Amino acid sequence: MDVGTITDLHAMVMQPSPRHPLVSVIDHTDFYSRRPKDDGLYRFGFYTISCKKFEGLLHYGKSQYDFREGSLMFTAPGQVIGAGPDCKVDEGWALFFHADLLHGSSLGMKMHQYSFFHYEVNEALHISEEEKAIIKDCLDKISREYTQGIDKHTQSVIVSNIELLLNYCNRFYDRQFYTRAKVNSDVVQRFEVLLKEYFRQSTLIEAGLPSVSHFASKLNLSPNYLSDLLQKATGKSTMEHIHLELVDKAKSLLWGTEESISEIAYGLGFEHPSHFTKIFKAKTGKSPSEYRNLN
Repeated sequence: MDVGTITDLHAMVMQPSPRHPLVSVIDHTDFYSRRPKDDGLYRFGFYTISCKKFEGLLHYGKSQYDFREGSLMFTAPGQVIGAGPDCKVDEGWALFFHADLLHGSSLGMKMHQYSFFHYEVNEALHISEEEKAIIKDCLDKISREYTQGIDKHTQSVIVSNIELLLNYCNRFYDRQFYTRAKVNSDVVQRFEVLLKEYFRQSTLIEAGLPSVSHFASKLNLSPNYLSDLLQKATGKSTMEHIHLELVDKAKSLLWGTEESISEIAYGLGFEHPSHFTKIFKAKTGKSPSEYRNLN
């Protein structure tokens, strides 16, 4: 089921019309008790941030999760989420806000920086009671602002508090990456093994260049979460690691074979040699031919 607007959402869960057409806070016990009692999935046309503790299955994309912890979960417009008919929420809330609310604001221009909107449910943010209180304070200010009457300042005040909430979430995710250092170290090692195995192939003409999604799938992580994890642990994103491994293999081919630059590029999975040259020069400061002539 597609739920495109905040008004549609309120109608679906039998809530009164929203006090603001672009933003709403709903208690999750009301949300789950009044939603349609089926096993359907929903595609929301707006951002969601939810904090909940529940029993039962939660659907996210094509996967199911038995999630009993109190956690923050984030979805971007167009993502699919839902819950089984036996899902029972013990406590929680959800903030829903439409992208139109952010139009013309600095937050609207940088929403892509909050990569946790594209994490999987099993990569949710687990927050302490103190952190939960900080987030709830932001939420209360948002709710209070749109319920006391809308004026020319309402949008900017709401958007500022949403941005504050998201910045706190960034901080708390950094803490979570830090406290999971051992687990993350294991992921980094597994990723490095997979990366080296991929480039150990004699030719990548058939396989092509590996994508971030390829390695994320192998590690049972979302692409955004993998890149953020690697960035925190190593200072480099997944794509940077791929390009560095690619350049290392290219160096050995440039000095160890008589293949032309184009042949090396095609053998490494590039459709266009110019793309290979661009990446190689960006990482080494020299074109492939200049590097070969150093020998």
